[in-house]
Amino acid sequence: MEGLDIVELFIDESREEDGIEAISLVESPAIEENFVALSKHKVEFKTIDSEKRIIVGLALVPDKLIYRRRGDYEYNIVFSKDTVRKASELYLKRLKLNNTTLEHDDKMTSGVSVIESWIVEDPNKDKTALYGLNAVAGAWAVTMKIDNDEVWEDVKSGKYLGLSIEGMFSDSVEDTEEIEASDVLEQIKNMLREELELEDLIKYPHFMYDPETGAKVKIMTKEEHDKYNKKGWTHNESKEYKEQELESYSDYPESAKNNAKRALKYKKDNGSSCGTSVGWTRANQLANGKSISRDTIARMASFKRHQQHKDVPYTEGCGGIMWDAWGGTSGVEWAISKLKKIDK
Repeated sequence: MEGLDIVELFIDESREEDGIEAISLVESPAIEENFVALSKHKVEFKTIDSEKRIIVGLALVPDKLIYRRRGDYEYNIVFSKDTVRKASELYLKRLKLNNTTLEHDDKMTSGVSVIESWIVEDPNKDKTALYGLNAVAGAWAVTMKIDNDEVWEDVKSGKYLGLSIEGMFSDSVEDTEEIEASDVLEQIKNMLREELELEDLIKYPHFMYDPETGAKVKIMTKEEHDKYNKKGWTHNESKEYKEQELESYSDYPESAKNNAKRALKYKKDNGSSCGTSVGWTRANQLANGKSISRDTIARMASFKRHQQHKDVPYTEGCGGIMWDAWGGTSGVEWAISKLKKIDK
């Protein structure tokens, strides 16, 4: 769509989640947010060997404007040739060859694998030209073997017509980390307080707030201030507890509440340095059955990218406890489904 801002997506190799997670066989487009599922960027594939069940298509094309929407903000994204190449290389290095979905479904589909992957150097001499694909220099081409009988029948019937990628990318518009602007400002303020020893300038009484629960306490003395400061309480109420949303939702499953409660109990009983204040705020919201906004649901849905760490025991790392803090599998799956219904 012309006349919109253009945002270049790129891969930040310092972020483990950046890169292609799966390739999806698709028929009709759909708009998804946060988690990049480029259904709008569907590229037709060709069947090149019916007997061997092999198809070929372009997984990603450089320098092509792709319409996106995030809330009310409409814009176009674009991938450079360098990003396309890097995405294809990381896809192979991270052994994602068997990661295939159907219509960007939440579950991986078995029996569909990438067996060839290459970057088109010369469109006229590249073998994609033999199959009638309108490739451009720098495009990422793949061939896929379909051993799944049901999927192959759907391909033959024309149910699936194109390829579409799923993955996480960085951009210059927003940081995909789950950190609110308010949290960043609070970190800066905390550093300034330490540098300037502002505690000597604080007037009493005043209020301090728990960023995890939204609770507040009236501070009468410097001793009380130091006590709550060590606990991580702040002088500004969390945005999560101040914002008043016109529309909010609380119909997430009971199991999501229980997952959040389990994570919070472990943190209370054993202590934990895992996660950010945003993550623990989310856990408290879910555990207490609080209504959450559409933007919060979108952040829950995007947390699916951490699913590979969900089985890490609480005692051995942060993957399992933070997965449960965000509602666990039932909570994340609810968020993905709910977001589609809200934006429909």
